[in-house]
Amino acid sequence: MYLNFYNLRKQPFHITPDPEFLYLSPSHKEALAAIIYGIEEKKGFVAIVGAVGVGKTTILRSYLEKADKKRLKIIYVFNPRLTFEGLLRTIYQELELPVESSDVVEMTNRLYEVLIEEYRQGNTIVLVVDEAQNMPVDTLENLRMLSNLETSKDKLIQIVLVGQPEFEEELQQHRLRQLRQRLAIRSTILPLTEHESTEYIRYRLEKAGVSPSTVFTPASLKSIVKKAKGIPRIMNVLCDNALITGFGYRKKPVTRGVVKEIIRDFDGLKWPSAGRWWFPALSALTVALIAMAWLLPNQETVFGRIRNLAHVEQKKEDTRVATVVPPPPVASAATGEAQAPPAAALEQETPPVGETPPPTAARPSDTATPPSVLEKKAEAVKKSIVHGDTLTKLSREVYGKSDERTLRLIQKSNPQVVNPDVIHAGSMLTFPRLSEESDGTGR
Repeated sequence: MYLNFYNLRKQPFHITPDPEFLYLSPSHKEALAAIIYGIEEKKGFVAIVGAVGVGKTTILRSYLEKADKKRLKIIYVFNPRLTFEGLLRTIYQELELPVESSDVVEMTNRLYEVLIEEYRQGNTIVLVVDEAQNMPVDTLENLRMLSNLETSKDKLIQIVLVGQPEFEEELQQHRLRQLRQRLAIRSTILPLTEHESTEYIRYRLEKAGVSPSTVFTPASLKSIVKKAKGIPRIMNVLCDNALITGFGYRKKPVTRGVVKEIIRDFDGLKWPSAGRWWFPALSALTVALIAMAWLLPNQETVFGRIRNLAHVEQKKEDTRVATVVPPPPVASAATGEAQAPPAAALEQETPPVGETPPPTAARPSDTATPPSVLEKKAEAVKKSIVHGDTLTKLSREVYGKSDERTLRLIQKSNPQVVNPDVIHAGSMLTFPRLSEESDGTGR
């Protein structure tokens, strides 16, 4: 699918073992050498142990492909869950021998005769048991009977046991001590180091005919290596999926973002789609905005009332100061001398305690249009809002009243006002003419 897009001659990351792409780390070389030496020198038992996906089968098949097929007869057991009799029948079937008895001893003796004949002809019989950790303990214990088939110099059948670390633990059982002693050669395949993992991917890409830098960015390669933890099979899976996904996104080379996506898929995690990745954040923001929308009007109402009180108190203070300052002297008509105003005048100008003094100065908009004039004029009045203003307060200033119908008429002319107690400073409100119809009072 992606070969032409990345200029690959063949798929470099097959999931199935492919000896052509065999990368030999130090432990892989050791395992391959152990297989070659054990079989060619007829040592009897060879055990290869390694974690899942490290390349045990690839090493084994690499040897078998290069071995002399004319002189080497391979009996490959894929499913080791067999009784010893079932194992003997499998060997008979691969060697094309008729099964004339079901007795294990007789079958073993007959096999011995066949193996002697093959040995005389210069042939080597190899029994390969893959996934040896799954073989029943009774069958493993009886394998030593096959190892007894030998000449004075060589073993007549070579047995290669390939298994996971659990197989090594199983061999520690007391009842398998005789088999354990017969294992002439053992080798363990280790996971690749970080450097070896990078070289592994580069090696396979070069085998496929491309430069690694044209396929993966350094950051994406590093992410794959970190996730795989030295297991070649996992690297194959990740790289293959990265190439497929990169081809779908038309990414060349594959970026780290693509690798992160396929790693999430590999782990079975859900990757948020392009249209939904922001949904959790948006939900949280929505909740916050709703809370603010509920709190803000209440907050503005409280602060607005505080500002109104402060404004009224300030007007009271300004008026009080203005009233205690004596007016300029008035010249007497008789003498021409300046005389102070009578005390009664000062007392008359000072408001009684507890009453709100009249404002000393009004805004231009307030003085320009008294209520009596507004009711007679055809034009509406516009007023600029300052801090502390409320719709009730302004209605009284303009119309001399603030009943419910008047406030509703003002709100109708100013649809931006939602809460009569919350109007924003700096905005402009329109106060319409109060007609007899709108007033409803007949005045």
